Amino acid sequence: MLVRIDPASGVPLADQIAAHVRGAVAAGTLTPGDRLPAARDLAESLQVNMHTILRAYARLRDEGLIELRRGRGATVRRGDAADRARLVDAVQNLLDAGRRLGLGVEELVDEVRRLA
Repeated sequence: MLVRIDPASGVPLADQIAAHVRGAVAAGTLTPGDRLPAARDLAESLQVNMHTILRAYARLRDEGLIELRRGRGATVRRGDAADRARLVDAVQNLLDAGRRLGLGVEELVDEVRRLA
């Protein structure tokens, strides 16, 4: 799995890594049951701190996209991981658009409710 990061970007490295994995799941490049690289190996290849990788993996776990098991590593969850990844991307895009417009989360939620 090729992950590219931009250290000069204003986006935190863990967020960049999580976004890359999320995109690969959404695109079907990573499929349910696929194993992600070990945190130590990925950190070494990207020349970042291992805790940065662990933060990215924890975010993906919290989003319901991957499972983390001690001794077994990180794997893409079975089921609706690709749909979930696309949903998380859409929500992130909504939040970004709202920030650009100066809207808070509550205002965005109100707008979603209005349209639902």
